[in-house]
Amino acid sequence: MLQVTDTRRFLSKVTFSKIINAASVWTSFQLTNWTGRAIQWGRPMTISIEPTTACNLRCPECPSGLRSFTRETGNMKEDFFRKLIDDMHRELLWLIFYFQGEPYINPKFLDMVNYAHRHGIYTITSTNGHFLHPENAKKTVESGLDRILISIDGSTQEVYEQYRKEGHLETVLQGARNLVQAKKDAGSTTPHIVFQMLVVKPNEHQIDEVRKLAKEIGVDELKLKTAQIYNYQDGSDLIPEQQKYSRYYQEKSGSWKVKNKLLNQCWKLWHACVITWDGVVVPCCFDKDAGHKLGDLKKLSFKEIWHGPAYKNFRNQLLGGRDKINICTNCTEGCKVWA
Repeated sequence: MLQVTDTRRFLSKVTFSKIINAASVWTSFQLTNWTGRAIQWGRPMTISIEPTTACNLRCPECPSGLRSFTRETGNMKEDFFRKLIDDMHRELLWLIFYFQGEPYINPKFLDMVNYAHRHGIYTITSTNGHFLHPENAKKTVESGLDRILISIDGSTQEVYEQYRKEGHLETVLQGARNLVQAKKDAGSTTPHIVFQMLVVKPNEHQIDEVRKLAKEIGVDELKLKTAQIYNYQDGSDLIPEQQKYSRYYQEKSGSWKVKNKLLNQCWKLWHACVITWDGVVVPCCFDKDAGHKLGDLKKLSFKEIWHGPAYKNFRNQLLGGRDKINICTNCTEGCKVWA
């Protein structure tokens, strides 16, 4: 019932102009696959915004956690975000407030959420859950945020901190309780609260316990997410033993491979994009260090970038062979999740 309510809320924000744009994007993608030539109509149906690159944790497979970026760290400015939404809200079906970093570190994060909400966009964020004290929980509900994913990668501190380095599980659990209570106090059905568990070898035995915690606290949904491993070829202590929770499989030779077949097409490149905190447009969430810069919104409009030569060249390069693009070789087409 809770997921039905969430779906209805999303559908209530769908307008005729958004449907027309989505149809244009989908048609151009199908024509591209048929002709083998990059054709792009319409504008993105969804964008991912990076509120900040800063993070309070040190997770081992995350550039923010490892402090390994070659690009600068910073917070997105609210006035820049407002201009972006003013330009794009008529086509956007949903907006993801997450790329790298912890969104709540940006002091204007919830103000930006509210601005998108007031423009009729379904909004989503992902957080490590360490900033959901009672005041922030109340502000989160008031912002109109539609969906929040809270990372909970274990049911005990000992297991949780093996991946969420320097994290405190009880802080996360209390933050979830605060958010559930803030919804009740406001009589609100938003945000739809999701516990997201990144399943890795150290925590896969605690899936049932995390499911129990989710039910006890009163969150709306549990998602089990597979982990991206950077240097997976020789294996990793993070790869789960249960194959259904792994993005990789081991060959008879002992080396490891990505499970999915690497087709020379990518729906995400046609319907979505990522915008970094400082206005750089990159193709997708796998380009964590923004190595494939397709345009700078401080210099060009989004329309000029989306239909410009850099994007066209990248799409054609993809059609010619995804195995030749570094961010594509470890791609699992949207990071599969299971309930």
